[in-house]
Amino acid sequence: MDVDQRCKAIELILCDVDGVMTDGRLVHDDQGVESKAFHIRDGQGIRLWRKAGYPFGMITLRTSRVVQIRAAELEIDILRQGVGEKLEVIKDICGELDIESRQVCYLGDDLPDVPALRHVGLGVAVADACEETRRAAHHVTTLPGGTGAVRETIEMILKSQGRWEELIRDYLS
Repeated sequence: MDVDQRCKAIELILCDVDGVMTDGRLVHDDQGVESKAFHIRDGQGIRLWRKAGYPFGMITLRTSRVVQIRAAELEIDILRQGVGEKLEVIKDICGELDIESRQVCYLGDDLPDVPALRHVGLGVAVADACEETRRAAHHVTTLPGGTGAVRETIEMILKSQGRWEELIRDYLS
């Protein structure tokens, strides 16, 4: 099955945080406060995805107040932090939402993401993901993590579904 066919079935996007929503760098100040940089276009893409009526979620091994704040700011439907096995969490989310794995897109960048990428309908690796992750993915973005790769993926899916133009119409009129 080609990527365009996979995109047509997608109703849920889940992604890793560090290395996908961010560039993967962890910054701590001298007080131990963590900061992360998120790309504004990823946020706009998530808003458009949600405007289309679809849920979006973030799954991360780490736990961070910054991620919680960003998720709330974007009104992200699903946030799972401190996760050991991402694949098990994805299966649980699918059960909760009554969605099949073929209807899920997952974005990742590193080895803990590989089982999830192999399980879902559309596994996407960011351009700067490790080699094994890129090989496991159905699609690799042109942009690296933290620089709009999430937006790129959302655009690809919505265009494949024929929804992109209707969702951006207000911006272009």
